[in-house]
Parts: sequence; structure tokens; C-alpha cells
Amino acid sequence: MGQNDIKNGALYAGFSYLLWGILPIYWKLIHHVNSDEILANRILWSFIFMIFILVVSRKWAPFLQTLKGLKANKKQAAALVLASILISCNWFVYIWAVNADRMIEASLGYYINPLVSVLLGMLVFKERLGIMQYISFILALAGVLILSISYGQVPWASLLLAFSFGFYGLAKKLITVEPAIGLTLETLVVAPFALIYLVILYSNQSLALFHLSAGTDLLLLGAGIATAIPLLLFAKGAQKIPLSMLGFLQYIAPTITLILGVFVYGEAFSSVHLLAFLFIWSALTVYSLSKTKLYVHWQEKRKERKKIAL
Repeated sequence: MGQNDIKNGALYAGFSYLLWGILPIYWKLIHHVNSDEILANRILWSFIFMIFILVVSRKWAPFLQTLKGLKANKKQAAALVLASILISCNWFVYIWAVNADRMIEASLGYYINPLVSVLLGMLVFKERLGIMQYISFILALAGVLILSISYGQVPWASLLLAFSFGFYGLAKKLITVEPAIGLTLETLVVAPFALIYLVILYSNQSLALFHLSAGTDLLLLGAGIATAIPLLLFAKGAQKIPLSMLGFLQYIAPTITLILGVFVYGEAFSSVHLLAFLFIWSALTVYSLSKTKLYVHWQEKRKERKKIAL
């Protein structure tokens, strides 16, 4: 992997996380539309936009071939359905959290997510954790408990976002397809339900799409593009850069969301929030350091010294 590839990959991945970070601004512009209708539009227009992308990029034939292959592979088909449900739940909770003035809670969810992914790797794939990873889990748990005690309830929106995306990543491990085809398949599974829901809203005369303003219509129609572009940029960037670099870059999005919530939309950020986030940030710092080449090299040297001593 050359330096040019790494540089380009970092730019693609970094820009995708930047777009994800500012995406709450997009949802805030249509806060007057119910979250469930926003989700239905996001799914439907993402599917239509991805069909357009596949046709333009000449990936329609591979898409059909993959679709046929899923009929014979029940395990991958089940993983695809599960991934579609999980990402739809994740999208809904995120849209709801943003428009319910819970952007700080949403950002917390994506700070916790990497640690949830590691936990799932340990439980499902029996991956072994080092002392640094265990320390990071304890710190993160302390941060969540501090918020839970201060709220008087568990920050369920944060945990739903973290775990739904964590399990989504787990399901994606079982679906070995090209990213653009994968996203098209995921939206294909839930697009009929989204369309049916929009038809029901129309029949009940409660559909916002094409019934409020041209600006609202454009934003709802554009939800597909706003969803697909960051995912495609991320997929392109992730192929070119080391996993450790990707790990650091992923904190761009929740950091931007947190800043927007506090400084742009005026959400309350108390000393309790600060204390909880300090624990979470410490957990992420410890975890990230455990993935650096320097720490891995130190661990290898430590093992060698132990062998010599024995």
C-alpha cells in the first residue's frame, strides 16, 4: 500500500466522517416531518439512488448475480435481512434523537460503538482482549453509569445506536459483497415496507412529501443521496488505509455532532455530561493506543522477555 493510496484513503474516509458529523443539520431542516416518515423516505430514495449508481457504474449485472446467489445461500440471505433491519432501526433512532434535541446522546452512542464492536468480537468470535481493552471497557461503563444515574434512567438512545450499529457490523461480516451492491441489497429488503408506509400515510392524508413545501420535498427526496454518498466514500477510503488509522478517524463524526448539539443547537451540557464524556474519551484513548504499532511492538518485546526469563 503506497503513501499516495493511504493519503487518498484518509481523505475519502475523513470526508465521509465529516459528512456523517454534519448530517444532523440535514435532519434538523426537516424536523417538522415525523421521524418515521423521514426514515421511510430515506430508505426508499436510498434504494432508488443506489439503483442509479449501479447502472451508471455498470454494476447491474454483478448485482443481479449476487441476488441470485443469495437464493442458494440461506445464511447470507438471513444476515442480509438482519443487517437491513438493524441499519433501519439505527437510522430511525438517530433521526429521532437529533430532532428530539438529543444530539449529545446520539454522539455518545457513536463514541461507545467501537467498544461494543470489540465486545461482540470477543463474545461471538472468541477474540482475546488485552489488559488495555479491558481497562477501556471499565472506563466506558463508568461513563455510561454516570449518565444513567444523573438522568435517573439508562441513556437508551445512545445504547440503541451503539448496539444496533455494532450488530449491523457483525451481520455485515457474513455478507461478502461489494459495498455499493451491499447497500442496494440492504435497502431493497426494507424499501417495499417504506413504500407501503408512505402509501398508508397518503391514504390517511397525513403524508408530508409533496404536501408541504418544495424545500421539504427536495430534502426528503435528497435523503437517499445524503445517506448513500458518505457510505460510498467510506467504503472507498476503508480499502486504502490501515485499520488503526480508520479507528482514529471514526471519532470525527460524533465529535462534530457533539459540538453541533452544544454550540449550535444549544443542548444542555452539564458538569455531569463532561465527567461522563471524560470517561468515554479516556476509554477510547486507551483502546486506540492499544491498537498502535508502538504498543503492539512493546507487547511482543514483553512476551519475548518473559520467554527468556522462563
